[in-house]
Amino acid sequence: MTRPTAKEIKAMAEIAGVPVDGDVAARIANSIGPAFDGFAAVAGALPFDLEPSSFVVVQTGKAAR
Repeated sequence: MTRPTAKEIKAMAEIAGVPVDGDVAARIANSIGPAFDGFAAVAGALPFDLEPSSFVVVQTGKAAR
């Protein structure tokens, strides 16, 4: 993942139905940018995709009993 730009933030906000001005999009990009920089070292190394899928399986199994 790369640090989002103001243009990307503006597009995502419009898709979500919450349009923002260019200045607001730039402030959002600047405020969340450090989080993206912090995770850059481990990007692609964390198995985030495994837990949500197993959670659904476990919850379905408990509900079926």
